Amino acid sequence: MLSAITGTINRVLADAVRIQAGPLEYEVLVPELVVRQLHGNTGQEITLHTSHYLEGSPMQGRLVPRLIGFLTEAELEFFELLCAVEGVNVRKALKAMSRPVTEIADAIQRADRRMLEELPGIGKATAEKIINALRNKVTKFALMRKGAEWPPEQPTAPDVWDLAYEALRSVGHTAEEARQLLEKVRQSGKRYENPEEVLLAIYAQKT
Repeated sequence: MLSAITGTINRVLADAVRIQAGPLEYEVLVPELVVRQLHGNTGQEITLHTSHYLEGSPMQGRLVPRLIGFLTEAELEFFELLCAVEGVNVRKALKAMSRPVTEIADAIQRADRRMLEELPGIGKATAEKIINALRNKVTKFALMRKGAEWPPEQPTAPDVWDLAYEALRSVGHTAEEARQLLEKVRQSGKRYENPEEVLLAIYAQKT
């Protein structure tokens, strides 16, 4: 499977980018978030992190392979999380990613249904499903700085941060306070085996 593609931008369309890679031109579907960043970059070299899916109906005997691309691996990972939510297919997830991943993840954590409903293609029922399915799985995306990747060398498993975040919220910290506290201990680069170790590190800093 093609996990990344590097080539020259030939054209930026409303929902796709055409990339020249050697003698071949590939059309890669991208979300609005990526389209906005690539406008005006025709002729420049770019690398997109990619995934694939088949579009069409097997019953009609026509399945078309599609290539989907993102500027960072974090965006691709977040997209795959969205696709795992009941009722959110590939096209709907792509359409919904019109704002930075950090902002969408933050809204999911805060159960901000109104913000999610403002995303293209996401109505009230789908926003509720996204929150229920992903609220405990997006802490690392909410902690990312805008435009940054989740550090590959980060030694602590993402679910440890998720559980620590929920613990902080359960004892009265706001969503913003919880993220700030987690960010402080995350910057140390230490490995935490469980959320209890994270909480001990947080409150050790506060004493």
